[in-house]
Amino acid sequence: MTTGSTIAPSPWFVRPPSTDHAARLFCFPFSGSGASAFSAWPAALGDVEICPVQFPGRENRLGHPHYGTYENLAEALVEPLTPLLDRPFAFFGHCSGVVPAYETALRLAEAGLPTPKCLFVSGQPAPHDASRDRMLTMTEPELRAELEAFLRGRGIAPRPDMLDLGLMVLLKDTAAAAAYRRETPAALDCPVVVLHWRDDADVHLDDLQGWRRYADSVEFRVIDGGHYDFMDAPDELRTLLTRWL
Repeated sequence: MTTGSTIAPSPWFVRPPSTDHAARLFCFPFSGSGASAFSAWPAALGDVEICPVQFPGRENRLGHPHYGTYENLAEALVEPLTPLLDRPFAFFGHCSGVVPAYETALRLAEAGLPTPKCLFVSGQPAPHDASRDRMLTMTEPELRAELEAFLRGRGIAPRPDMLDLGLMVLLKDTAAAAAYRRETPAALDCPVVVLHWRDDADVHLDDLQGWRRYADSVEFRVIDGGHYDFMDAPDELRTLLTRWL
């Protein structure tokens, strides 16, 4: 393994992945957000490099066309991921970010490429239950209020222009989530670790049981915190995210 070098930059990653670590964890953000959802995470957890994925149509990719559907997003990700699959890797997705992570894993397998050693599912029902998301039935004013509450909960006083921009992204992402349908589970060839946040008021442990149909090995873990506390990379989460290597 070469030390101290990086791979050619790609708009799909906020920083070029390095070759210094034994493994990689690709992190998929939730609706309305981008790779900055993982900005408080360290660059690496031990030998595992943290690689946040940047979807088009937000943050530094605001000028790039929105992906439209989760299927389009997964298909588009295969090419930029391919040169980074030269060492063990896992996927982490939170909330709606879980679905493109899952769909991408399926497409890697279909292409005969390396597949994740583990899929970490955080606060998100299984793909065939994804339509239960309460945000899919919200009106535009309700989504704006949800966005404002989220920002204030993170200690940010949102300006009107910030809310306008964030709502534009959230509406497109929510439309993609609403359009997604998977009637029949397609099993992965890797373990699935389902993470439930103990104080999550929106997603309950019972809502996550559908994941049992998606892999031979499905483990459930309950972590202290609320729905968005993953953003702070708490120690309990960090420990879980390195066990697969």
